[in-house]
Amino acid sequence: MVPAATARRDTTPVLAGIVTAVVGSSSSFVVVLAGLAAVGATPAEAASGLLSVFVTQALGMLWLSVRHRRPITLAWSTPGAALLVSTGTVEGGWPAAVGAFVVTAGLILLTGLIPWLGELISRIPASLARAMLAGVLLPICLAPVTGMADSPYLVGPVVLAWLLMHPVSRRWAVPVSLAVALVVVVADAGSSVSASDLLPTVAWTTPTWTLPAVVSIAVPLFIVTMASQNVPGVAITASFGYEVPWRETMAVTGLGTLAGAPFGGHAINLAAITAALAAGPAAGPDRSRRWIACVSAACTYLVLALASGALAALVAAGPGDVIEAAAGLALLGTLGAALTGALGDEDGREAAVVCFLVAASGITILGIGAAFWALLAGLVLRPVLAADRGSRLRQLRRPRGDQPDRVGGRIGDR
Repeated sequence: MVPAATARRDTTPVLAGIVTAVVGSSSSFVVVLAGLAAVGATPAEAASGLLSVFVTQALGMLWLSVRHRRPITLAWSTPGAALLVSTGTVEGGWPAAVGAFVVTAGLILLTGLIPWLGELISRIPASLARAMLAGVLLPICLAPVTGMADSPYLVGPVVLAWLLMHPVSRRWAVPVSLAVALVVVVADAGSSVSASDLLPTVAWTTPTWTLPAVVSIAVPLFIVTMASQNVPGVAITASFGYEVPWRETMAVTGLGTLAGAPFGGHAINLAAITAALAAGPAAGPDRSRRWIACVSAACTYLVLALASGALAALVAAGPGDVIEAAAGLALLGTLGAALTGALGDEDGREAAVVCFLVAASGITILGIGAAFWALLAGLVLRPVLAADRGSRLRQLRRPRGDQPDRVGGRIGDR
């Protein structure tokens, strides 16, 4: 007879993997659907995109975890999906957006194959990348506020569920609020959703390429995926004593993104937050068996993929305020982390604030979205503002007797 303690030990990684997949997907699938719809996907194409990222991340995770016997968790790019929401339709429409996903896949592959490209990305100040992400997220995270003002009876239950669940379990606050949102959607949609709409959908889109789409989507999507998912994912996994095979992981996620792009998948990458669920103590005391949690999570993702059509149909049929509010609540934690990272660098704070404001403005210039201009503004202004700050600090530190008089000016002007 197997001792009870042994039985618990054997099932802990499996249960941890199921929790990883359920929490990871329920916390952000609505953001993925909103992002794909924003760049021109029809409900069927958005459903296909959700199915695509479910499947590609699951298969990639199975390969990496079984091959290396390490808890290497993959996910779709939630910050990337939020970026799509803020970008909107680009020149060339949905086929051009798909073409941008293909370019993103190529950049991820090159990062694994060409070391200097990874080094180039690492030279982008983290504060600017996070400021750009925070600016992209701000309009989305305002949705619960505006929704409460415009549709309190529909949005109120979603926000209330999030508030009540937060003291009980922060991890489950977003999934519970999304569950309530789906209940509200079902009650409001009534019989408008047919049985055929609930089936998984596969829709092929032949990609096209336009310069505005590549610059507005592919480049920012690559940067936020690297800076907000892949780099933190490596760090979080390493904090539990596991090394991520960098080149192979970039190859797997790049190929997965490439395979999923024509079906609407925007990007897959290393998981950041949910990586701790599979690599940490929640996956059991035996560190050599925690990789099983990733296998369990991958299998759970494949099962959840069967519900992608139903989820997409409900989101498409539901009131917009409810879905936007649910997406905003799902991204509050990401926004908080992005703002903390953006403003933590004192020397580059002013440039980060400018980057944040440009990204939040939602401007489009020459057909190119705000995320690209935000990063460009931050990169241009950072050395200028840093030099000005250094000059002012040197002026303050100079002995008072050595400071030149300035007519009509202020000495030590901050």
